Amino acid sequence: MPVRFILLLLISLFWRSAASASEPVVFADRDRLMQIGEYMELYTDKTNSLTLEQVAGLAFSPSTQKVPNLQISPNTHWARFSITNTSDVTKLLLEVEYPIIDDITLFEILPGGGHKATRLGEFQSYYKRPYDHQNYIFPLAIPKGETRSFYLKIRAGEQLQLPVYLGSENRLNAKNTERNFIMGLYIGIILVMALYNLFIFITIRDWSYLIYVSYIICVGLTQASQQGYTFRFLWPENTWLAMHDTVLIPILNGITAALFISSFLHAREKYKLGYHMLNAVIVLYLLNLIPMFMDRYFVAQIWVQLVALSGSVIAIFVGVKVSNKGFLPARFFLVAWGIFLSSVCIFVLRNFNVLPYNDFTYYALQVGSAAEVTLLSFALANKINIYRKEKEESQAHALRVSQENEQLVREQNAILEAKVQERTEALQSSNKELNKALSGLKEAQTQLVEAEKMASLGQLTAGIAHEINNPINFVTSNIKPLKLDFEDIRNLLRRYDTLGQGGNVQEQLADIERYKQEIDIDYVHSEIDTLIKGIEDGANRTAEIVKGLRTFSRLDESDLKIVDIHEGLNSTMVLLRNTTPQHVKIIRDYGELPKIECYAGKLNQVFLNILNNALNAIKMKPEQGDESITITTRQVDNKTVSISIKDSGIGMTEKVKEKIFEPFFTTKDVGEGTGLGLSIVFSIIEKHHGKVVVESAPGKGAEFIIYLPLNVPGVQSHSS
Repeated sequence: MPVRFILLLLISLFWRSAASASEPVVFADRDRLMQIGEYMELYTDKTNSLTLEQVAGLAFSPSTQKVPNLQISPNTHWARFSITNTSDVTKLLLEVEYPIIDDITLFEILPGGGHKATRLGEFQSYYKRPYDHQNYIFPLAIPKGETRSFYLKIRAGEQLQLPVYLGSENRLNAKNTERNFIMGLYIGIILVMALYNLFIFITIRDWSYLIYVSYIICVGLTQASQQGYTFRFLWPENTWLAMHDTVLIPILNGITAALFISSFLHAREKYKLGYHMLNAVIVLYLLNLIPMFMDRYFVAQIWVQLVALSGSVIAIFVGVKVSNKGFLPARFFLVAWGIFLSSVCIFVLRNFNVLPYNDFTYYALQVGSAAEVTLLSFALANKINIYRKEKEESQAHALRVSQENEQLVREQNAILEAKVQERTEALQSSNKELNKALSGLKEAQTQLVEAEKMASLGQLTAGIAHEINNPINFVTSNIKPLKLDFEDIRNLLRRYDTLGQGGNVQEQLADIERYKQEIDIDYVHSEIDTLIKGIEDGANRTAEIVKGLRTFSRLDESDLKIVDIHEGLNSTMVLLRNTTPQHVKIIRDYGELPKIECYAGKLNQVFLNILNNALNAIKMKPEQGDESITITTRQVDNKTVSISIKDSGIGMTEKVKEKIFEPFFTTKDVGEGTGLGLSIVFSIIEKHHGKVVVESAPGKGAEFIIYLPLNVPGVQSHSS
């Protein structure tokens, strides 16, 4: 005990002699709040192990700054100073306005030679502090006219400054009340902007707004953690989070910022390189979690600041690139981000003592971030107007496209009618059997027009006509009845030709139906079938194709029927045989399927449209090899079957895949397609209460998977 007393006495004597080299702080005015940084002497303990007794005998360096800047360092720092109280206030308060210090101890050298130590910091519960405030506040009892000596021992893993204030309790409380009021205003702005953008997200379901809400919250938490409010109000008992939140929250802030910037600037579509650069920033932030969780706090702090610096530069770079492409929201972003970075520069310059530590530099980061959040909220709100304008333009464009397609359909119908008339006249000047063949083709064409209502009719008709390459003999004895029957059919065709020309289509269709009953069209068909039995073997090919057409279209099966899916697929492939290149292999991988309930003709139309698209996709490949179309059928369960049609064509992008079922959407050149094929496919499958799934990627072909129920719900079927 005597030895310890002697050591403490020597420390006290040494302090008095050393203090004579440093001017003491003279507190004379109770209404004055003093900054005493320039009265301090500083020492850095690189061993992190020195005690008060050991450090007292070492040489300290005088501070020349009102707010000493100790940088980011893993070392322990000591500061010593003395205070002379000439005022009538005996209870003074010493405040260190830097709440993110991990460990801080105030040693007061007592007149009798001993010392009193008060240790605070984020390593212990907030509730153990003598004053309910996020800053470190130490009570000092210095009688009037006396001088006391003090040591501060500080350790922090982040940027460390020592804004130290000395004053009466009333004066210090007035300053902190003002600080709390301004912080309250800032948090209010942050919450209002977050709730505002959350409301917009709930209204329009645009994920960029939800990402921005997350970013706003992280911005607010970053400021709150830098000023100690998170430890005070959110996790006062969680010391680990208190010591790590100045790294963890900036990491989350940086990740949400990069996600928001990428979404807001549409970087993925507008500037692909910038999109990848922002993703790289996110990865670097995530990697920063490794040293943080390993308690390599010094490394984590340096890392997060370097990533933040590079991320800020990348954000400006990407914003400029996107803005140069005429994207108006990018200009809002550059203004807002420029204001925020200006406030960050002021904050950094203050930390390096280039700018003084005052109210302007203290609040700069809050003002800048609040202005950024507000401006970006306005920019996001402006996106609603952009969406509305784009929607109106899209609707107007769709209307124009619809009108153009209607005109195109009318022109094609006129051309088709002219070709039909020309073919009719040619067949009339020919023989009886060719007239019969033409009649069959006309019937097949009429069925396809009614079933498809799209441009594939011309392709099928051309393929069928090409197959009929041998003259067909006929029975001369049957020419008169065939001419009579043909005259009835020709009259029926004339009525179809005049359909829609200046009259009510429904009434004309009803008149056609009455005429069919008048001439007994079923009997006419039956008589024609009887007459053509005398046609020689050369007509067998025509009979096969006509049979395939009948199987394909099934116009006599307008109701639901129980049919064999494989039969419909095979008949469709018969019709496409002429248009299938020789190097394209058709692979049939049929499973054991029960007959299903469906609209057979409409379902065959689905197969035709998808197979046609598959052939076109293969033909569009720049380099042709061993190409294939694979048709796979399976029974998924006891209620569902699947039909997969997979090709080795050019494939499609995600953007195209999203639009392929929209009416009038086509990737073909103008005049080569109406864009109705897959739209009809979708509506037919939907009518069957099924679904279609598309899997494709550029250069890897496409696969259409159709799921159909064994029985269509709610509709009674007839046996096939």
